[in-house]
Amino acid sequence: MTVAGIADRPELLLVVLVTEALLGYPDALHRRIPHPVTWAGSLISRLEHIWNTGSVPKRRLAGICTLLAVTGSAAGLGIMLETILTGWFGWALLVLIATTGLAQRSLYFHVRNVLMPLEQGEIAPARQALSMIVGRDTENLDERAIASAATESLAESFCDGIVAPAFWFLVAGLPGLFVFKTVSTADSQIGHLDERYRYFGWAAARCDDVMNFVPARIAGLLICIAGMGGWRIMVRDAARHLSPNAGWSEAAMAGALNVQMGGGATYDGEWIARETLGDGERPGPGDLKAALAIYVRACLALWLLVGGLIWAL
Repeated sequence: MTVAGIADRPELLLVVLVTEALLGYPDALHRRIPHPVTWAGSLISRLEHIWNTGSVPKRRLAGICTLLAVTGSAAGLGIMLETILTGWFGWALLVLIATTGLAQRSLYFHVRNVLMPLEQGEIAPARQALSMIVGRDTENLDERAIASAATESLAESFCDGIVAPAFWFLVAGLPGLFVFKTVSTADSQIGHLDERYRYFGWAAARCDDVMNFVPARIAGLLICIAGMGGWRIMVRDAARHLSPNAGWSEAAMAGALNVQMGGGATYDGEWIARETLGDGERPGPGDLKAALAIYVRACLALWLLVGGLIWAL
């Protein structure tokens, strides 16, 4: 049996989703073998250090070449693994490898690490935990700002950390998963609008937008289903977000919780103006707890969706 067959992918994906939710990326393994995403990140950093110089056209071209180099390497590795991993042992090993591209378990615990001290009124530990999952400055955030930032991150990461990698695994197997994770890593590292990365990271940012287009809308729908509401706010406010994709899951979560998220935030000391999403008050600890429950149900809804594909195919 060859594990790369299209007909096998829904079954493989369901096993990958369940396995990752149960195991995640074990801490003991992480201490010995860095997460694969860090490998791609190291290569991107090295190429950026060497190539991100010169005129604007040169830097833009260098960014395109960097993206092609890292995604080509990722696709080649995926193709090689799917070629050599055959039989039931290969099937099992592929599942374990694919779990490294998903983040159901780690995202849940990262957000819970923010919620637990927040519920006890311990702001400093909550800020510290929040800094692990958001890019904004956290040192001056109050209780509601912390809860709002964590809720936004949970909703956005449901797309780019779970739905999108699952989607690309379903579409193109291990190569598709590896390419998506590489593009996502490149976007997070160099896809910024500051002077250093504006041109070099242009290709990474645009490619990330394209690869998240369909998954973002699926993620928004799953959150609305899991939250038993939020449809109106999702449709109304998704386009208010600075990102063409992140607004779908964030607006869906805001609608499901009946809260207001978004708004301006400080990144590396610079205030970034953003529109708000949803109506009502800013989220509090209770809303963040409710968001975690919606997140768990949305993950289960994704499992059911994949199960439906297995039945249909």
